[in-house]
Amino acid sequence: MDNLNHLFERNREWARQVKEDNPNFFIELSEQQAPKYLWIGCSDSRVPANQIVKLPPGEIFVHRNIANVVVHTDLNCLSVIQYAIEVLAIEHIVVCGHYGCGGINAAMADSEHGLIDNWLNHIKDVRRLHADKFVGLSKREQQDLLCELNVKEQVLNVCNTTVVQSAWKKGKKLSVHGWAYSIKNGIIVDLETSISSREQL
Repeated sequence: MDNLNHLFERNREWARQVKEDNPNFFIELSEQQAPKYLWIGCSDSRVPANQIVKLPPGEIFVHRNIANVVVHTDLNCLSVIQYAIEVLAIEHIVVCGHYGCGGINAAMADSEHGLIDNWLNHIKDVRRLHADKFVGLSKREQQDLLCELNVKEQVLNVCNTTVVQSAWKKGKKLSVHGWAYSIKNGIIVDLETSISSREQL
């Protein structure tokens, strides 16, 4: 059986380097968690939330799943949103998709993928709702468009959760944003879908 000793070695090297750069880093980090941001992103290993916005550990509360989907029956995601708002008092929720997403591409394919097809149906619904926008586009353009439309749909889903609605009713300062990240150049695109109130929604 293969062991993972190399990961433990990398961990020790990382911890040593961090302490060398900032001797109090882990002490300070262990004493508080006060992020202002909740990041709802894709599980893709190429999209690490903290790194691509250049923030240290402790600054972003993160929830990830395939293709950054927010479903009203997903108690995991909803619990994360509730904890972020009610306990951590975050001020911004970012739904960040990424171009070249495997989940998006799989949702566009005609082939079957097994269990995950149940999850991908949420993305297929987005494409069906906007079918006219895909006419005449190349495959890559369709994939990029679905990535963006999926983010916008998930922003609306976040805004319509009982937790976010309740926060706005109470006058809490809370904004929900939709972004798309490019793995090819490392740049985040603002999809201009920021919503900060029930009225704006």
